Amino acid sequence: MHKIQAAITAVHGYAPEYVLTNHELESLVETNDEWITSRTGIKERRILKGEGTATSDLAVPAVEGLLKKRGIGAEEIDLIIFCTTTPDMPFPATANILADKIGAKNAWGYDLQAACSGFVFGLATGASFIESGKHQKVLVVGGDKMSSIIDYQDRATCIIFGDGCGCALLEPNTEGYGVIDSVLKSDGSGREFLHMKAGGSLRPATHDSVDKREHYAYQEGKTVFKFAVTNMADVAAEIMERNSLVADDIAWLVPHQANKRIIDATANRMGIDEGKVVINIERYGNTTNGTIPLCLWEWESKFKKGDNIVLAAFGGGFTWGSMLLKWAY
Repeated sequence: MHKIQAAITAVHGYAPEYVLTNHELESLVETNDEWITSRTGIKERRILKGEGTATSDLAVPAVEGLLKKRGIGAEEIDLIIFCTTTPDMPFPATANILADKIGAKNAWGYDLQAACSGFVFGLATGASFIESGKHQKVLVVGGDKMSSIIDYQDRATCIIFGDGCGCALLEPNTEGYGVIDSVLKSDGSGREFLHMKAGGSLRPATHDSVDKREHYAYQEGKTVFKFAVTNMADVAAEIMERNSLVADDIAWLVPHQANKRIIDATANRMGIDEGKVVINIERYGNTTNGTIPLCLWEWESKFKKGDNIVLAAFGGGFTWGSMLLKWAY
């Protein structure tokens, strides 16, 4: 009898219909398809259009798809952890708005904010509630409407980000499958290189802050890239060492989709062949909390029971982390 572990038992995702291509971006900012593709690996990203739409609207179809796939009702969910950088509103939590929209009447929930590492942090957090025996069904959602905080006059950021959402259900497993280990890190001294300047308690909204376009994501690309390449690769290598795994033991690497070059550097550091790396950045760009669960959803049919899967992420703050999963179905 193994100890209780938290296993992913279902995954699902949703990406909005509108496709924002590199060519369309050429008409908005000084850039071109070749430049964007060679530096980021991104060809297109999805944008949630429509008045009155928010991050929770990306989550509803993703979660409803998951519940249908698992054959359970929303009232069976115990806890919802919503990993997002673009909540519907500062309060209440988008987790609670989602619970209301899907009818998860028995769930409590909260939002988790760790920028692009959020989904990995959320899975680790949700796993603890399962391992403790306290909960049986924990829903971890990663989603962002990044278009709501992107300045489409800023070519440093507008080429990178898109909208999307994915989710995973965690349930107890005693056969040795599920979340095996995680390495999670954060360093707040990196905040100046990737943040939103206004809109928080430090600098509430004023006419001045709006005029200065300070309610958008700000990124100092070169610095962030340098930190991300090193740190994401480091934690991915560390989780392998901690669990005595070599490259041949890993079935799949599921990396955060921020930049194709960061993904390649992480795979190289792990010694992992490109054929084992899950990549969909060319179609979605960086959906922040949505990238890893969208990858899990798109590759689900290729995962086999018992596969060793490594997740790796890096985000603003700075936050970064890796997780080792033994796939459960």
